[in-house]
Amino acid sequence: MPPEPPATASPTGQQWVIGHGRQQVVVTEVGATLRSYAVGDLEVVEGFGPEEWSHDGRGQVLAPWPNRLGDGRYEFSGRHAQAPLNEPTRGNAIHGLVRWLPWRLEAQAQNVVLLHCPVYPTPAYPFRLDLRIEYRLGRHALAVTTTASNPGDVALPFGLGFHPYLTVGGGRIDAAVLTLPAERRLVLDDRGLPTGEDRPVEGTECDFRAGRAVGPTRLDTAFTGLARDADGLTWVSLAEQSGGRSVSLWADDRFGYLMVYSGDTVADPERRRTAVALEPMTCPPDALRSGRQLIVLEPGQEWQGSWGIHPG
Repeated sequence: MPPEPPATASPTGQQWVIGHGRQQVVVTEVGATLRSYAVGDLEVVEGFGPEEWSHDGRGQVLAPWPNRLGDGRYEFSGRHAQAPLNEPTRGNAIHGLVRWLPWRLEAQAQNVVLLHCPVYPTPAYPFRLDLRIEYRLGRHALAVTTTASNPGDVALPFGLGFHPYLTVGGGRIDAAVLTLPAERRLVLDDRGLPTGEDRPVEGTECDFRAGRAVGPTRLDTAFTGLARDADGLTWVSLAEQSGGRSVSLWADDRFGYLMVYSGDTVADPERRRTAVALEPMTCPPDALRSGRQLIVLEPGQEWQGSWGIHPG
């Protein structure tokens, strides 16, 4: 396992490396970001190098809200908040606040790293929130567990998401087979915000329940109605059409939504449609305004949810 570069050597701070067998994961101090996950020489996620910072949400933690927040403005229990509009062309605040904050190392072993981020009140989020994320490599896969707690004296609203780009190599994703057990998709407006309507995927280009090639389909789509196994997990997979490489993402029942992004508008033209962002979310976009599936933590209350990646 290579040594960690010093924090000053990378724009994302410390680079915490964990491993198990041929697996290696790199998590960064800035954002607790999943910068890299490889099995031997094969990349499982399309991340970024130690000399870069995360573009297009690569590997980032999305909290205290995932995806878009219309006008960056919301109200909760009489407290009014205004977040910066970091998607200015659409008038949205996107992907929360913690992806650019430094996270503190609480514990590290060969195959585990535990990070902590205290979120203090700001105009964008006038609440006190504690987040802890554990990245753990098992014999064959990565598991990510988040614990959110409210150390303050008032209730707080909370949503969580993650933004890994999964890859099976081989260039563009058009020939890759996506299997997604979702019954419905959210109807989004031209700002990427839910209209309040869900539609069945059956008979549409968003129906990947039986598994099919991505083809020319452009996805920046929020899915729900996720089928689950006996353990309450939903499984999404991306595979080579030839039946070679594959990678799966699972999420427990705390994550009721999955955003799928085919990367058509990423900043670097060379990286467009070369990986699929499969984003487990606890709530839909704009949940701080709509209240839909929004987690509310009372003072002293704790919440926990897990998801992971399983290379095929």
